[in-house]
Amino acid sequence: MRGEVCIVATLVVAGCASAQQRWLEDEERLTATGEITELALPHPASGPTTIALAPDGSVWFTESNGNRIGRMNPDGSGLVEYDVPTEESSPRIIALGADGNLWFSEHLASQMARITPQGAIAEFAIPTPDSQPRAIALGADGNIWIGLFAAGKIARITPAGVITEFAIPTPFSGPRALAAGPDGNIWFSEFHASKIGRITIDGMVTEFPLPRPNSGPGDITAGADGNMWFVELNGTIDGRVVAGNRVGRITMRGEITEFAIPSATGSPTNVAVGPDRNVWYTKGASLGRVTPDGVVTEFPLPANARGVGLTAGSDRQPPMRIANRLWYADGNGNKISYLHFD
Repeated sequence: MRGEVCIVATLVVAGCASAQQRWLEDEERLTATGEITELALPHPASGPTTIALAPDGSVWFTESNGNRIGRMNPDGSGLVEYDVPTEESSPRIIALGADGNLWFSEHLASQMARITPQGAIAEFAIPTPDSQPRAIALGADGNIWIGLFAAGKIARITPAGVITEFAIPTPFSGPRALAAGPDGNIWFSEFHASKIGRITIDGMVTEFPLPRPNSGPGDITAGADGNMWFVELNGTIDGRVVAGNRVGRITMRGEITEFAIPSATGSPTNVAVGPDRNVWYTKGASLGRVTPDGVVTEFPLPANARGVGLTAGSDRQPPMRIANRLWYADGNGNKISYLHFD
């Protein structure tokens, strides 16, 4: 990023140039300016968690603590919040489906849900109780794929709501995150087992051990370089002490390379491809950028911010659809924010 971080509350502020949101052309790459726009949410302690961009550019996000789904225009106007029918469901990850609706996981309710652009919500119970669904991604088969963290399974849900579950060979592996790869398969992290897994659309699973035990692999996404990229968590997470604090890269053949994160404390959280086609991650009050050759640079966010989910539009899919902003959910600040690029 160039220069100091410039925090703005609206899209046009003296001294801070702000472009309208747009979709990038093929292979177009932008540069982060260091300018950040913050959009406050009306309900305190909503717990914004993850974000997805719809084809019309609207911003959809989960409010895990508030048990709501939010939608706003890219300039922050037109905010609408929809209550999730099941109380205390803790909506976690949201992604665009092949049917044009948004889909999200209900972590504590062991359900998947679908919300239409008009805000109508339908919920679907996962067959395994207390499965703790977390990450979701749209697969090449047009279905939404789900990581069932507590059940140790990967699941698939069709646009009609039919759910199929697939066991992972390693018991209690803790599939924490998943993403669609450029090879047409779904790749996932096994938090408890320190492995990266791959599952075909027919349900065949292959596992790749990481170099170190207790590395705690977490969020994963497809990079612009044709590889999968993931973060390794750090500290006490979900009752387990892990010593990751790295960004990992795995090729389609299963070759793994790890890159150390400069800051020693804290844990990386989520990962996504940015408008510069590099991999970015959130880590507390900072954003990290990783180049294809593994050079890691971290940049501070505003004071007291805590970056969680982030997206420029690819949403755990190969980055064929990227906007000119890197959006992130600020869990501490109760805001939806974005980093500017030009």
